[in-house]
Amino acid sequence: DLNHSPERSSIMSAMPPPPIPLTLLTGFLGAGKTTLLNRLLKDEALADTLVLVNEFGEIGLDHLLIEGAEDNMVLLASGCLCCTIRDDLIVTLENLLRRRDNHRIAPFRRIVIETTGLADPAPILNVLINHRYLAMRFRLDGVVTVVDAVNGSATLDAHAEALRQVIAADRIVLTKTEI
Repeated sequence: DLNHSPERSSIMSAMPPPPIPLTLLTGFLGAGKTTLLNRLLKDEALADTLVLVNEFGEIGLDHLLIEGAEDNMVLLASGCLCCTIRDDLIVTLENLLRRRDNHRIAPFRRIVIETTGLADPAPILNVLINHRYLAMRFRLDGVVTVVDAVNGSATLDAHAEALRQVIAADRIVLTKTEI
């Protein structure tokens, strides 16, 4: 039987695992990214999600605001992903894959990267798409951009980063619509 032959087993084990879905969550400062992420992480469908939080500033705080994700969260606090720590992102993702493959961390089925509010998503997307190993192991599931309905128009007019975030979006989530 060819389906159960040793040759087939050898070929199957040599094939890379299916790519892990990765979502980039972005939005300008104060738009509500962390609030949205907290709501999403309460959904059972996202129970096996690893969260990478990127913060910019002297003291990172967003990771303290994310509820119930301590074991499945990595903080990248040395700068903005789009500028200074692209190499850190690559190293972090490679290390996570290695630890996952070696069963040193709990398996995760998806990754969400929450960017700093000042991030331009284009360089991050460039890394995810053009890095050979990461492009093989991750499938970009999309870019979700959070826009504050109260201040969004003024923010888009005043800040090029906010405009770049909206342009990169596969989905736009409007927050503060009740105000």
